[in-house]
Amino acid sequence: MKKRFALLAVPMLLSMLAGCGGNNNNTQDSAAADAATNQPAKATAASSSEPVTLRIAWWGSDTRHSYTQQVIDMYEAQNPNVKIEPEYASFDDYWKKLAPQAAANRLPDIVQMDVSYINQYGSNGQLEDLTPYLNKTIQVGDVNENVLSTGVIDSKQYGIPLGVNVLGFQYDPALLKKAGVDAIPENWTWDQYKEIAMKAKDAGLFMDSSMAADIFFNYYLRTKGLSLYNTDGSALGYDDDALFRDFFGMTSDLIAKGAVPSQDKLSQNKGVIEESDIVKGTGIGMWQWSNQYVALQIAVNRPMELAPMPGPDMEKGLYMQPSMYWSVTANSKSKEEAAKFIDFWTNNAEANKLIKGERGVPISSKIKESLATELTDSGKQVFKFVADMEPKTSPMSPPVGSPEVVALLTDLAEQMNFGQIKPDAAAAQFRKEASEILANR
Repeated sequence: MKKRFALLAVPMLLSMLAGCGGNNNNTQDSAAADAATNQPAKATAASSSEPVTLRIAWWGSDTRHSYTQQVIDMYEAQNPNVKIEPEYASFDDYWKKLAPQAAANRLPDIVQMDVSYINQYGSNGQLEDLTPYLNKTIQVGDVNENVLSTGVIDSKQYGIPLGVNVLGFQYDPALLKKAGVDAIPENWTWDQYKEIAMKAKDAGLFMDSSMAADIFFNYYLRTKGLSLYNTDGSALGYDDDALFRDFFGMTSDLIAKGAVPSQDKLSQNKGVIEESDIVKGTGIGMWQWSNQYVALQIAVNRPMELAPMPGPDMEKGLYMQPSMYWSVTANSKSKEEAAKFIDFWTNNAEANKLIKGERGVPISSKIKESLATELTDSGKQVFKFVADMEPKTSPMSPPVGSPEVVALLTDLAEQMNFGQIKPDAAAAQFRKEASEILANR
């Protein structure tokens, strides 16, 4: 690559994404959006010749780092007055580096933002309201309003979604058959999941690489008509701690029985796809967002498939969500230029041929259509999976999550996985401490 990436440092665990929408309901496209989408990349050159340096930060796999740099190179070639300094890291390392940068008022100009953090950074005045830039600098005329609104908090557009995706089980069908199972059952249930997991264990395999506590417990609660938080994020969204005991009793029990890797083993790979058991051929699959499938397929380099989430009542639990956002920081001295880059990312057809939906199915309907013949086989699988799941989704929960609550839940889940605390004691501790955190926000 032309540049040497600046690496972010220090670990943390979290990955909560939320969203809704799918098919475009807004058919009014501006002429500028048409130009950015349909004309060659050179047509989007910057209007100013003033030298500009932008810092941009994101998390992700090696695949994401590589194509993001290619998009940056393309943008710089068309905008010779702009120099972009990229900073990237694994997800675990990203957030603890961002926190001290925010405290010092030295955030990058553009940051990749997660829905569990966008409320915190936006409410603290660290993100720019992008509303004045919409359909002026950042063209969103062909973006579903429901998708765009997932980046809105208190009537301020703090983030532009990079794509939409949906939860599912991504697996190696050959390893599934090695466990004596021909296919994931249609409309499968948690009980069937546990049965298959034990067959995997008997075949000398792991079923999966565990589940991110906040994401999948929230999904489980949603299947019951509840959610992790109440509508304004001031309290937990469920009253019966039996739900906590049931879900985490299941996950910790599968670890204790050897059907899922131990917490010690999971902690060693730090969420890096390339270190996962499915890549090594010792695990059947992974629970992930659909936008992560392409990178997993590349790392695995074997035929893969996607299956929906277990039920019952999957339709109540499942939701379309933005994979992540681009946000412009309030401390940026080049907000207009930062917004131009986000527009380029969202609407430039040539750039999206490099991105190939890895950060989620594109939010621009024009870009989505233009990629139909450009996708790899795994990209086509993702687009089809998202399209198939969309009619089976319900509206997402409000993006009011608390990073402190997620960290608490993650820590308790790890303690349960290590066998250091029982689910009933963890349920009581979580309710007490999470309620205090949310009440004092």
